[in-house]
Amino acid sequence: MRAFILVIWLLISNIGFAQDSTSTISLAEYLGYVKTYHPIVKQANLVIKESEAKLMKARGAFDPKFEVDYDRKKFKNTEYYDKLNASFKIPTWYGVEIKGNFEENDGVYLNPESTLPEDGLYSVGVSLSVAQGLLTNKRMTMLKQGKLFVKQAQVDRQLLVNSILYEATLTYFNWLKTYNEKQLYESFLANAQQRFSGIKKNFEVGEMSAIDTLEARIALNDRKLNLEKSRIKYLKASLELSNYLWLNDNTPIEIKDHIIPDTNTLETVDGVLNTSALDIGDINLENHPKLQSLGYKSQSLTLEKRLQLNNLLPKIDLQYNFLSQTPEVTQSFSTSAYKTGVNVSFPLFLRKERAELKLAKLKLLNTELEINSTRVALKNKIDAVNQELDSYILQNNYIETIVKDYRTMLTAEERKLFLGESSLFLVNSRESKLIDVKLKAIQLENDFLSTKANLFNILSPSLE
Repeated sequence: MRAFILVIWLLISNIGFAQDSTSTISLAEYLGYVKTYHPIVKQANLVIKESEAKLMKARGAFDPKFEVDYDRKKFKNTEYYDKLNASFKIPTWYGVEIKGNFEENDGVYLNPESTLPEDGLYSVGVSLSVAQGLLTNKRMTMLKQGKLFVKQAQVDRQLLVNSILYEATLTYFNWLKTYNEKQLYESFLANAQQRFSGIKKNFEVGEMSAIDTLEARIALNDRKLNLEKSRIKYLKASLELSNYLWLNDNTPIEIKDHIIPDTNTLETVDGVLNTSALDIGDINLENHPKLQSLGYKSQSLTLEKRLQLNNLLPKIDLQYNFLSQTPEVTQSFSTSAYKTGVNVSFPLFLRKERAELKLAKLKLLNTELEINSTRVALKNKIDAVNQELDSYILQNNYIETIVKDYRTMLTAEERKLFLGESSLFLVNSRESKLIDVKLKAIQLENDFLSTKANLFNILSPSLE
């Protein structure tokens, strides 16, 4: 009778039980939701919109401008003066401004220099900066910097998005780990239940002692305890995963019990994260978003330095305007009627200008040093992570061999128990060792996947 019950137990202990209908969400699907709907990702998109708004603001410095200046004074029925000055200005790229002007003045006490023909006076001319502001000026610099800010915002957005994707990926890997642990304890709980049932029946027919029943029950309750702990860990991991899942209308969603992770994530992680094994010599670090962002910052500071260097020159503004009473007649504008002027200014010590230039040079130097240190740090991090991944592959080979050997020992111990040459204590001990090493294998897989996520975070590839 004892042998019959043990044979039945060994046969059914490996039979799986039907599970409820489940749906799998892969890492690629999960990250797709995060990239599309997560609020922080949407905030990252605002960075580009902000830089585009700043670029529009910089372009506004080149907008044509219409100005009207009107003054009138009347006292005791006497019109002292009535002055109208309307102008239309068109700023151009270099330090040149095109200007059209109309003046009409009248009055008893009008300044003689403001006396004009009865129908007013028209003028067309240019103003030109011949030293400071000719080849570079503030509005030119701001526009160039605005274009660089847009490009910098695009790579900064990629860094921000990849940062949240990195955190979301680690959360998914932790969810997968707790799921695998729960599945492991569930499978061994089924074995413990069948073993306890078989030993209890043997005890009832007098084939086994009460102490064997007690030992089987202890093992059963230990499996139940571990399963309950793993269930709570899995529940917490599921809720943490839900923090990254949103709908289009900024509505958070929660992972349901029938949704499970993809247990084949290890085979697909490289395709999802673009983290295939790379030789450090094959990686072009200059295309890294962090270095690109610092590069755009360096270009912007270079423009700032050129502007401050230009400010050391004297400020010499020239203007020349053709005058005419009949603007509809093109030939009426001639060099015989004109209005011209020059404005010169130059600080004697240039302390402010020299200080601004020095600060610009220091900022540029600081950025160049940051670029060099970032390049070296990225190279070393990538190299270290690749070596870590190689080590995990080797460790995984060891752990697979250990699991296989422990499983063989457990099977042999069960066979010896069937032949009456072993004890339930030894079977439980072998099974506990197998559980421990399988948990190590799950942890090792999680460490490997987390290192892949770390490599993704370092490389920051585009997943668009």
